[in-house]
Amino acid sequence: MSQSRHVPVMLQRCLDLLAPALERPGSVVVDCTLGLGGHSEALLTRFPEARLVALDRDKEALRLSGERLAPFGERATLVHAVYDELPGVLERLGIARVQGVLFDLGVSSMQLDEAGRGFAYAQDAPLDMRMDQTTGISAADVLNTYPAGELVRILYAYGEEKQAKRIVSAIVREREKEPFSNSARLVELIRDALPQAAKRTGGNPAKRTFQALRIEVNGELAVLERAIPAAVKALAVGGRIAVLSYHSLEDRLVKQVFAAGAATTAPPGLPVVPEQYQPRLKLLTRGAELPTEEEVAENRRAAPARLRGAQRIREEAE
Repeated sequence: MSQSRHVPVMLQRCLDLLAPALERPGSVVVDCTLGLGGHSEALLTRFPEARLVALDRDKEALRLSGERLAPFGERATLVHAVYDELPGVLERLGIARVQGVLFDLGVSSMQLDEAGRGFAYAQDAPLDMRMDQTTGISAADVLNTYPAGELVRILYAYGEEKQAKRIVSAIVREREKEPFSNSARLVELIRDALPQAAKRTGGNPAKRTFQALRIEVNGELAVLERAIPAAVKALAVGGRIAVLSYHSLEDRLVKQVFAAGAATTAPPGLPVVPEQYQPRLKLLTRGAELPTEEEVAENRRAAPARLRGAQRIREEAE
């Protein structure tokens, strides 16, 4: 899939959610998941007065989106960082507060489409799955070295794979014969391990296992757990955050952080709630918003997307 054909998920809705905060001169917006730069390009185009700071842990994504965003010159600052490093990035750039933050938590289409990275179950590739290939352990390392109980926990928790035990006992049996290195062997093993009924539902039977491995390899949930509160903290009053997630674990995390920010922290029974206990956030979406049927028809990767937005309405209580 070429860069030009890649359509960012729920793009218009994300821009509309952030618009009231980004139309003023001097506003700063952070794209925490730059990827191929589709959302970033749209933000810079729609908000000509805004400055963009964009983060990605994948050097190849930074190189490609750097070319794409070059026409915007100094309005775009691209940084090689994981999104939970946002506070440090802003500090280095001398930015105290930002007006907008966007997270698109899907695996970038480039990573899925590039055969050599091992993210996709549809083609054979080395089992790598690291978003930053300069650091950390690969998916093959996880499969070959983790104890069986730990693998079951990962598949069950991160992949919501009901057949985790069955798949893991097959993995453990097979890795003793020969360590795993390529994705095709794993896909085949999963197909063989699953009962017939489980194969008839929900697309490729390897999908949930691959998702679980990707989350584990990249520490995605731990990173997200730090990143969303840090992003909310970086917002100026009036600033807005939009988060696109693609599975229930991510969405639940985002929901919890937003709900906590939008709740009063006052002890029960106070007749008047003092200012320091009042909510810091206002929710901008009712629950999670879903992509339209038209969008899913145009871009199948949008199907599982869930969008939540919030606005900063007051400072932290001192």
